[in-house]
Amino acid sequence: MKIWIDGALVDKEHATVSVYDHGILYGDGVFEGIRAYSGRIFKLQTHLDRLLASAKSIRLTMHYTEREIEQAVRETVAANGSPDAYIRLVVTRGVGPLGLSPFTCPRPCTIVIADRIQLYPKELYENGMPVIVARRPRIPVECLDPSVKSLNYLNNILAKIEAIDAGVHEAIMLNTDGEVCECTGDNIFLVMGGRLVTPPTNAGLLDGVTRRFVMDTLAPALGIAVEERRFRIEDLFTADEVFLTGTAAEVIGVTRIDGEQFGDGAVGPITLQLMAEFRRRVSKDAPED
Repeated sequence: MKIWIDGALVDKEHATVSVYDHGILYGDGVFEGIRAYSGRIFKLQTHLDRLLASAKSIRLTMHYTEREIEQAVRETVAANGSPDAYIRLVVTRGVGPLGLSPFTCPRPCTIVIADRIQLYPKELYENGMPVIVARRPRIPVECLDPSVKSLNYLNNILAKIEAIDAGVHEAIMLNTDGEVCECTGDNIFLVMGGRLVTPPTNAGLLDGVTRRFVMDTLAPALGIAVEERRFRIEDLFTADEVFLTGTAAEVIGVTRIDGEQFGDGAVGPITLQLMAEFRRRVSKDAPED
């Protein structure tokens, strides 16, 4: 396997960064998770736009242009012969002395990995997945802008540990007002009365690329209305269906929450429609814009 690091493709075993990189020392940096389908880089431009916006938000000056990063992504996918891949694009603050100041790091480090990922077992897509509600809340918007996809994922990781301890793969995270926010790595949707309902970004969640694709492309194509509004955990149990979206997860139905069966215990019809439409579009000609 080849990894792209700062302009060079190197073997995986030689793909290293300095222990003085502030990405390691302080989680200082940004990243994107991206999918390739049949050689097409799904929503690549959207991911690049978000990466650059995240970098700007933390005052990280990119060393490469947007087009150079795009080319690096394509080179890495091609070098690994991986037309269907999960791509991890990372920009760290770079090497600097000990201490929090980001401005002591003269040059960021840019990394592209193209590998495989299977976030959830295949049978969960067919039968639906159980989740829990995490006790740990999402970091408030006032403390950390959720639109910044930073390397520091400890808040999500600690909630993920709760899920693992409970024997499931995912946990729903609430904001500090007790409203449903997102999951540790996925966005969440309800189906109520034939329409999709999902929390707004100001509830404290990342505006996921797959979330936006469902809202702006898939749902309209299927004639399904979408509403962004705040809701609480009890609303999950009055919904007709619940499903999650994410770059790695794609679209997956939820059938059990905190051990309680949701609905009739099967993946709902609208979720199945969205799953099929997503698969049809990315398999045929995945949009790169």
